[in-house]
Amino acid sequence: QVQLVESGGGSVQAGGSLRLSCAASGYGFRNLYMGWFRQAPGKDREGIAAISTTSSSKIYADSVKGRFTVSRDNVNNTVYLQMDSLKPEDTAMYYCAGGSTWSSQPFRPNLYSYWGQGAQVTVSS
Repeated sequence: QVQLVESGGGSVQAGGSLRLSCAASGYGFRNLYMGWFRQAPGKDREGIAAISTTSSSKIYADSVKGRFTVSRDNVNNTVYLQMDSLKPEDTAMYYCAGGSTWSSQPFRPNLYSYWGQGAQVTVSS
């Protein structure tokens, strides 16, 4: 069993930065591929970033490419999402997720077995 807990959400003005953390407890974090998803009110869940077990592969959605950076620390069982140049359209609930299968299309939610509770990010103009 793996449990994921997000932290670091909050409110920021457009152009600002936030860093989300996702701390994992339980067995097997190093064997999990990790993803970040977000969902805004009235919109579908959107996959925005994914990272392989050793950080050798990273994939970003076009909507965040060049602005967001995903990383992980396998010693401390934590995955991060650094968010820079934030825009109002980035406002959403952000979720981290873990799964056992790496895919060239990593933004399908059913690839992931473990989910955090979510962290709210609000970007004002």
